[in-house]
Amino acid sequence: MSKSSLQATTEAFIAQAEQIRQGGGSKGIDRQHRHGRLTARERLELLIDPGSTQLECGLFSAWEMYTEFGGAPAAGVVTTIASVGGKICMIIANDATVKAGAFFPMTCKKIIRAQEIAQRARLPLLYLVDSAGVFLPLQEDVFPDTDDFGRIFRNNAVISANGISQIAAIMGNCVAGGGYLPVLCDTLLMTEGSGLYLAGPALVKAAIGQEVSTEELGGAEMHASISGTIDFHEPDDEACIKRLRGLVHADMATPASHGAPFESVKPARKSEEVFDIFTDEPGQQYDVKELLQCVIDDESFNEYKADYGASIVCAYARIDGWPCGIVANQHMLTKRMMPGGKAGPSTSTSMPAVIYNDSADKSARFIMDCNQKRIPIVFVHDTTGFMVGRDSEQDGIIRSGAKMVNAMSNCIVPKISLITGGSYGAGNYAMCGRAFDPFLTLAWPGSRCAVMGAQSAAGTLLQIDLAARKRRGEEPDEVERKTLLDAITKSYTDQQDIRYGAARGWIDRMIHPQHTREELALALQTASTVPMEDSFKTGVLQT
Repeated sequence: MSKSSLQATTEAFIAQAEQIRQGGGSKGIDRQHRHGRLTARERLELLIDPGSTQLECGLFSAWEMYTEFGGAPAAGVVTTIASVGGKICMIIANDATVKAGAFFPMTCKKIIRAQEIAQRARLPLLYLVDSAGVFLPLQEDVFPDTDDFGRIFRNNAVISANGISQIAAIMGNCVAGGGYLPVLCDTLLMTEGSGLYLAGPALVKAAIGQEVSTEELGGAEMHASISGTIDFHEPDDEACIKRLRGLVHADMATPASHGAPFESVKPARKSEEVFDIFTDEPGQQYDVKELLQCVIDDESFNEYKADYGASIVCAYARIDGWPCGIVANQHMLTKRMMPGGKAGPSTSTSMPAVIYNDSADKSARFIMDCNQKRIPIVFVHDTTGFMVGRDSEQDGIIRSGAKMVNAMSNCIVPKISLITGGSYGAGNYAMCGRAFDPFLTLAWPGSRCAVMGAQSAAGTLLQIDLAARKRRGEEPDEVERKTLLDAITKSYTDQQDIRYGAARGWIDRMIHPQHTREELALALQTASTVPMEDSFKTGVLQT
């Protein structure tokens, strides 16, 4: 990706994101309005404090998945971090324009991830419920496992026990097992015309032969006056959301959001300059320090061991007044001083985007120091992975990498990951990939994540395929070889596309490169409530 193509890729991303936000499209929106109900995003607009910024997570969930069922834009649910009544909350809103808000496998995973973020930062959880329940054609992938439907309800119970506020507002359907979600919350609101029941009228008649109306079975009036299940009976969506805002505002267990501990200072470079600095073209380089100058507060950059392990930049900095540590892959050639004899030290060159043993050692120590100082860490990914070869192995690259992974894995401070270019192989692990519990994972459009680059992977897979064919007595000619290579390359290229990862929940949020500073500042603000009471320990550490 060239400097100019990053801009083009970003423009395409913006258009695609806007399309996803339409949910089920105009027909679904019209159907919701005919029922006298607002859409999920219309409800959010009324709920969220005017002028506040959202951190929507999982917009690209289920991207290009479930195509045989017509797709499920954003997995049929909106999950967003936003201010309500002056307090930062996690909001989970079923999108009834997408298959009546039914739960697909990725719907469950998306909601569980939102609960996880809220639990970690002790954010109040607000559920805007409007769902037909499990998407039955995929029930085997939705129902039984630890990252499936039931886990949501388990989390409801555990989160409540931990003293984190949960409020549910039923503004439409809430049927079958899905009914447990609002009832397991602390406070429950319901609008007139909505339904809350384990089995609908048709199923009740089939199961026990009883004929009963929807209102008798699970209407708002019934639950307000007879079962006593709901706490507030509201006439419509607008009244319900007004009540919900008042309840959040009055919640004294949740402190109001606060500003940064330091004064915000403008960056040294303009935000739009990221398009001039960044490049991903083969053979091209850029200085990640220049990129950071578009993001961090001016004169807040304090580089750690600047002359050592230069293939990773470690620094203390502030972003819009929020202090953080930064661990960023350097994407240019750097000099490395090597021990020498009588002639003195010699020099070698470190390749761009590659993690060497000295940079891994430096990063491990820096990560430990950030934990000692209780400073959250931002990892900026653009790496092909660790250096390989005889010299690196003899120099203990695996040991140094393990040290970095150990220190990062045991962090008690919040970790925020930002993928700007590539995030490959063990480099993804060491830079706090998804498997290592980042508080949030952000990514630029056009970035990539995979075991290795497409060309290397395709070459390896081709050799495996050709060897298998040879064992079967087949000898593909050059045309067949090229056809095979092209097919493998395309498949692998598609899979390393960051949207592929975002669809499967590996990325929380795709962001506009020009808005990186604002995004990271909001992420740091949200993470500022994460408890850091445990002591930092690494266990057995490779030295």
